[in-house]
Formats: sequence, C-alpha cells, structure tokens
Amino acid sequence: MNTVTVPEPRTAAALAARRRKNEAALERVHQATARLRREKAQVSVAAIARRADVSRTFLYDNAEARAAVASALAEAGERRSQMLAAQDDQGEATWRERALNAEDALKATHAEILVQRTRIGELLGQIRDLQAEWTEEAIQRITTENTTLKQRVRQLTTDNRTLDERLKAARSNLRFQDRRVADLEARITDPAPGT
Repeated sequence: MNTVTVPEPRTAAALAARRRKNEAALERVHQATARLRREKAQVSVAAIARRADVSRTFLYDNAEARAAVASALAEAGERRSQMLAAQDDQGEATWRERALNAEDALKATHAEILVQRTRIGELLGQIRDLQAEWTEEAIQRITTENTTLKQRVRQLTTDNRTLDERLKAARSNLRFQDRRVADLEARITDPAPGT
C-alpha cells in the first residue's frame, strides 16, 4: 500500500506564506542590487542586505539571492577595475604632463642661470677696469685731498656760524640804536613840560 502524505491545510498555507515571503525578499534583493548599480555605490553583501531589509544568512542560503549578489559583486568589480584603469591612464597622462612641464621649467632655469652668469662676468670686468684705473698713488692723493676738503668744510662751517652770530648781534644792536634814536627824536620834538 502506497501512502502519499498530503499536507495539512495549515502547513500548505504556511509553506505558501513562506514562499511569498522568499519571493518578496528576492524581489527586494534584485531592487537593492539594481539601485546600488544605478547609484554607483559600493556593492557588498552587507550593503545589499541592509537595502533589501534581509539577513545576510538569507543571501547566503537562498541560491537565487546568492546568484544575484555574486552577479552584482562581479559587475561592481569590473566597474571598479575599469575606473582604476581609467584613473591609472589619467594619472599617467598627468604625470607625463608634469614631467614635461618640469623639463620646460628646468630648461628655462638653465637659460636664466646662463644669462645671470654672463651679467655677473660683465660686472666683475667693470669692477676690475675701475680698480685698474686707480693706482695706489692716485688713491692716496685723492684720499689726502678729500681729508683736506673735509677740514676746509669744517672751517668754513665754523666761520659761517661765527659770522651768523655776529650778524644777529649787529641786528640786535641796530634795533636797540633805532629805538634809542626814536626816543631821542621824541624828546627833541616834544620839549619838557618845565621849560
């Protein structure tokens, strides 16, 4: 006798509910992976579980969920490797550009150094020419004349100060004499009241 077990109605309802719950969870996993791809966010098991509101255990235990996660991780890995390759190319181009700029700056600096060395050489030559024109005897003579002129300037400054003081004194005497003459003239023109 063959007996086939027919699930009880309660068990069948529980299995159907569980199947619907799994299907809903799988739908949320697919939506979460699609949303992470669109946002170009970092794809990980934890991120998918969090976005889909499922446990990590569900993602590992359910074959379809595991396949969806593996597919999303693989696609994210490809996208990441493409971005890294693009960044490497861009970084290499930037590096090459910096190297060329540095080379140009180095050439310009060498040219400027050459110009400056030439100018320094010319100036040193002019200094030597000036030093060659003056003999020791001429330098001694000019130094002596300079000392004599300084002494003469000091003497003239002292004489000028003395004459200035005399001029001030003479002006003061003149003002005093002018007042005295004016006073005498006033006395002469105005006879005294007792005469």
